[in-house]
Amino acid sequence: MLGVIVIVYTITYYLPGAPAVSRAKASALGLQQPYPAQLGSYIWNLISKLDMGKSYLTNIPVTMELATRIPVTFTMSMLCICVMLAVGLPCGILSALRQYSVLDVSLSSSSLILSAIPSFILALISAIFFGVTLKWLPVAGLATWKSWIQPVFCSAMSGVAVYIRMTRTAMLEVIRQDYIVMARVKGQSEVIVMYRHALKNACIPLILMVGGLFGTALGGALITEVIFSIPGLGQYMLSGLIGRDYPVVQACILFLSAISCGVILIIDILFAFIDPRIRAQFTGRREPVRVDA
Repeated sequence: MLGVIVIVYTITYYLPGAPAVSRAKASALGLQQPYPAQLGSYIWNLISKLDMGKSYLTNIPVTMELATRIPVTFTMSMLCICVMLAVGLPCGILSALRQYSVLDVSLSSSSLILSAIPSFILALISAIFFGVTLKWLPVAGLATWKSWIQPVFCSAMSGVAVYIRMTRTAMLEVIRQDYIVMARVKGQSEVIVMYRHALKNACIPLILMVGGLFGTALGGALITEVIFSIPGLGQYMLSGLIGRDYPVVQACILFLSAISCGVILIIDILFAFIDPRIRAQFTGRREPVRVDA
């Protein structure tokens, strides 16, 4: 996180051009000080007071704006994760169980097409077709629950495509193992073999993917927020970039980095509880027996 702070602050400091603020305001904000002094002051205020500064354009503390926009972006990201898991996991399992069938080819081809379409292109197509042409769903704001449908699904489709392929690969690798063959030889039904033995072991690497999927969902949510005029972090950060409002940009990137690091850390900790092989490395250790010569 300290590296993110230094890199982002350095980039915004050395960008060509200057924020559109008066000389008196620049002096009050300390913008006329040298780079090391500004960076040190920013880090100290952030650590000691959680102060991310004020917006150059509105003079409103950035933390106040983030408090109202973070729940929107976080809710959309979590809904995207739910859609990715609810659609990608069963489709990947069906694709693996029906390998080389018409269903497998259709799902694999669809996942490749979805992964190749950028989320903003998919959002524009969805807004034009479902919002403007058919008028089934709203295209701006969050007035009703229907307003969440297009942004969530457009943000989640690329993650769904990735999760289908990864689930298929993990299931194909597991169902070829010897213990799966032994379970079938013992006479267990195919349902028990697949869901008690195969799926349980195939889900171990898939759980690690949730951290990466959260980053994908978060990035897609930022883009779709701008297209569908949703008052979240994406729209706030875009306005900061356009207006050279550097405290806004720095705060948004810092928060997104913190959320991504936190989610990956939680997934790694949960992975130790789920996989008994990793848990065994930290429990039940015994001192090695010394054998005298």
